[in-house]
Amino acid sequence: MKRIFTVVALWALALVSHAEGTLFKVPTRDGVTTTLFWEPAPDAKATVFLFPGGAGGFGKVEAGKATGLNFLVRSEPYFIASGFNVAIFGRPSDSQDLDYADRISETHMTDVRKVLEFVKRKADVPVWMVGTSRGTISVTAAAINMPDAMAGVVLTSSVVSYKKPGAVPKQDLAQIKVPVLVLHHAKDACTLCQPHEVPAILRGLKNAQTKKEIMVSGGENPTGNVCEALHWHGFIGMEREAVDLIANWIKAPTN
Repeated sequence: MKRIFTVVALWALALVSHAEGTLFKVPTRDGVTTTLFWEPAPDAKATVFLFPGGAGGFGKVEAGKATGLNFLVRSEPYFIASGFNVAIFGRPSDSQDLDYADRISETHMTDVRKVLEFVKRKADVPVWMVGTSRGTISVTAAAINMPDAMAGVVLTSSVVSYKKPGAVPKQDLAQIKVPVLVLHHAKDACTLCQPHEVPAILRGLKNAQTKKEIMVSGGENPTGNVCEALHWHGFIGMEREAVDLIANWIKAPTN
């Protein structure tokens, strides 16, 4: 019942958001488009560019809202309420699954670069890239390959297992110079995202302008697979608190 209440509360917040979002299909490669959900916030001073986990995507867009249950997707109204424009990266038209290796590929980086350019044309404000789970692989790779394209990076529920291609600690983190926030749940039981391995990210960020780890333990009523969105891995029951931590740090990034 508590989980149902949380989801209902999120949708209620979505209904009173200042604007409706729009689905775009952005040309990114020859004959390929990549989906993007875009929702502006009034007088926004920054844009958060969100990268969901799993196979990617943000679900259907209904009544101007993305319907996916991924942590970042379902928390989108809270980012709007915090004063950020929201862009959510979807999937390219030639793929239905952004796997681990896909997210560090040159093809993926081309798609990300083109969509990021589109996002910047929508609003001339700093862009902060935020990833969760597999999305942290994409965001990390983008920060390495596009060092001047973003204001900073937020990694939530990071993939830290060295068994997976593109795991955040396996990438060349020393190349990242922008501010980085690492947010993780202390009860995350996903074998690829073990909390005790998270400090490896901070150790690798030798040249980041600012870096900070926040380990949280709040929330309630986790359900389903421990590696999916409605468990601790997806900050279930503490979506607003998680977004507040992210938003406050973006507005004033410190160690």
